[in-house]
Amino acid sequence: MRVTPRGGRDSLVAGTEEHLAARLAAAPVDGAANDALVALVARHFGVAKRDVALVAGQTARLKRLTIKGDPATLAQRAASLYAAES
Repeated sequence: MRVTPRGGRDSLVAGTEEHLAARLAAAPVDGAANDALVALVARHFGVAKRDVALVAGQTARLKRLTIKGDPATLAQRAASLYAAES
């Protein structure tokens, strides 16, 4: 996930083949942007916030997340971001 804090409003969009992109209104202060990212990803993928974990990149723009849930459903939701770009 490539994150842009202070990006206006919260949105999740297609990025490159390697990652999705997220714009967050929150500033990268005291973990606020990371918390906003977890909430945004949970909302988009239809899972609880406790099912989304930030596993790498706590202070970087590129972050690695894990999402617990049905792999087919999660893949379909991720693919929908790229379909919306077409």
